[in-house]
Amino acid sequence: MASHCMVTVQPQLWAAPRVGQWQTGLMDCGSDGGVCLCGTFCFFCLSCQVAGDMNECCLCGSSVAMRTLYRTRYNIPGSILADYLSSVCLPMCSLCQLKRDINWRKERGIFW
Repeated sequence: MASHCMVTVQPQLWAAPRVGQWQTGLMDCGSDGGVCLCGTFCFFCLSCQVAGDMNECCLCGSSVAMRTLYRTRYNIPGSILADYLSSVCLPMCSLCQLKRDINWRKERGIFW
């Protein structure tokens, strides 16, 4: 008797994002317009949200230390120098990337 196989999972063109990397690029605001708008027009509000997410002082949300802490916590490759340069040269983009990554991990239950 022939067995019938039912396909329940379709192959995907792109691999799922890995846990040990940034889920979006530094200037990938198109992936979450709300975060991008908040980072652009209310930078300090978004900074406080990020700090609150990580149980830190509200003034620390956009700091190099916060980005480095997050990156090391989730084994995201990089360096303190790269964190510094992104935070100083592109502060809004850096903060938005951090918040998008936090949101992505929260949605999957892997944020701590």
